[in-house]
Amino acid sequence: MNQPLLGQQAVQALGIRLRDLRRDAGLTGRQLAAACDWVPSKVSKLELGKQVPTEEDIREWCLACRFPSEIADLIVAVRSIDAQYMDWRRSLKTGTKRRQRANIDAYEKTVLIRAWEPMVVPGLLQTPAYARGILSTVVDFHGIPDDVEDGVQARMEAQRAFHHARRRFLFLLGEAALHTAVGDAAVMTEQLRRLLETSRAPRVSLGIVPLAAPYTVPRNNAFTIYDNRMVTVATYTAELTMRQRHEVLIYEKAFDRLLALAVHGERARELIEQAIRDQEET
Repeated sequence: MNQPLLGQQAVQALGIRLRDLRRDAGLTGRQLAAACDWVPSKVSKLELGKQVPTEEDIREWCLACRFPSEIADLIVAVRSIDAQYMDWRRSLKTGTKRRQRANIDAYEKTVLIRAWEPMVVPGLLQTPAYARGILSTVVDFHGIPDDVEDGVQARMEAQRAFHHARRRFLFLLGEAALHTAVGDAAVMTEQLRRLLETSRAPRVSLGIVPLAAPYTVPRNNAFTIYDNRMVTVATYTAELTMRQRHEVLIYEKAFDRLLALAVHGERARELIEQAIRDQEET
């Protein structure tokens, strides 16, 4: 089974869980292989993430280790390994519009949206000109059909999510996102002023994590949490969607740590206003 990098990491993580069960059961690899009637090399391949276990492999492993209660959770993990990866080459093969509309579906099913973006402004907060700069870069980087204007329109339509009276938004931005040049100074100034407006909007919390904030969260990739049911993380090659509760909990922990570092209200607006002044001086 060919997996992108994050897919390989998921298989490796599953292998570690299987190894821990074997060790907790006090079995060597050879003993487990004998109990399952496997060649010994299969145990090492599964534990090292070099082979994806089948559902039957999971059942035999857990029964041999006397942990039948783990079967259901591990089978869910196996089933999600392929489903949770959306290769950009497939999702963007017709351009950007289709992917933007998928965001709309996700927002419509969500009451609490929590998003962390270290380097750019999140899509839900983008102006059309800023979104055009972001999507133009996506088109150029991935070499996909140029439907930037359709993609921008779909991204603006996604912002209807703000109209839902019960929906809440918690946005965290790295201070660097205020200075990453997406377009010229006029585009950036318009975008920053939009952030100022957003900081005062009802049902929206906007926090800025200062550049000088301590490093308390490893691998600060951008991610979005939809209620407590799933998390999406974008990489260069694919978008990862995680639905298992223990995975979502890790990202909730990361978000809470970033939230503790962020400044809000007037202190956040001071950082945005300084970024605007920097743009006006260029």
